[in-house]
Amino acid sequence: MAHVQRKSATTGAEGVKFLAGNRKARHDYHIEETFEAGIVLQGNEVKSIRQGRANLRDGYAAFERGELFLRNCHVSPYEQAGRFHADPLRPRKLLMRREQLRRLIGKVEEKGLTLVPLSLYLKGPYVKVSLGLARGKKAYDRREDIKAREAEREVARASRGRADRYEA
Repeated sequence: MAHVQRKSATTGAEGVKFLAGNRKARHDYHIEETFEAGIVLQGNEVKSIRQGRANLRDGYAAFERGELFLRNCHVSPYEQAGRFHADPLRPRKLLMRREQLRRLIGKVEEKGLTLVPLSLYLKGPYVKVSLGLARGKKAYDRREDIKAREAEREVARASRGRADRYEA
């Protein structure tokens, strides 16, 4: 008998379940490349993240002694954990292959890029982090993005208006 995996509304095609996101990252940065990394968590942090109690907004990834750490990401304490709570803002180690780490170190040091967490998600039983290799946007870049979005909306509105006229 074959095992069939059921999909919920938040589960993607490969069994990926979205837990938390960082919408501000795409607003403040040009994302040039994305990477997937595992994250070292304590048991009660996993339960808290599964409840959606994580905030990636001010987070970033930084290298220390050749290892990658996620900093400034807030994971609220799990309420049923008793008195054994980890610091909500503690640095969490990220797990990537050595070749990827070397490549990232080179890019971050050379070009002035930074690593920003984009989302937390479950892939099978594991919590993963999507990291973006990002370059900061200037104020005029943000204004151009807003203008482009508004132009797209206007085109969509105009095309909807024409379609409605011809149907009647």
